[in-house]
Amino acid sequence: MSDKIYNVLFLCTGNSARSIMAEAMLNAMGKDRFKVYSAGSHPNGKVNPMAIEQIAHLGFDTTGLRSKSWDEFASSDAPHMDFVITVCDKAAGEVCPFWPGQPMTAHWGFQDPAELKGSEVEIRQTFARICREIKTRLDIFLSLPLNKLEKLALQRELDKIGLNHS
Repeated sequence: MSDKIYNVLFLCTGNSARSIMAEAMLNAMGKDRFKVYSAGSHPNGKVNPMAIEQIAHLGFDTTGLRSKSWDEFASSDAPHMDFVITVCDKAAGEVCPFWPGQPMTAHWGFQDPAELKGSEVEIRQTFARICREIKTRLDIFLSLPLNKLEKLALQRELDKIGLNHS
């Protein structure tokens, strides 16, 4: 087994819900294999409280989570990313910064629960559903034998994961 720790960056527009949930869950689920970050093209500056609620409900740590710009990860002194994964349609359609080292990329489109209108119960249920969907996608990602796959084969596997849910 490889001792390599892979850096993963989850991108979204506001960096307040989906990318934050993915960051928190993968940091915990893949703690010996991954160092995970999240960012947004237009971060709204705060993490959605219902995202925090869902992460905590599943038993994941919420300490230190914050809404931040992807500019923090595009500079020359930022950590080298092995994977850059967009989790919303808006971020997938935007022009992303250049990521040094040509990281593998994927798009996992999830509905934005932070934009929902409705009752608190309906919104909370949607946050729970999106959180479960993200966790399911992360379970699949974690099952990939990263240390045994060539980069091209791994990119094909990431593309398959991305195509199953948009």
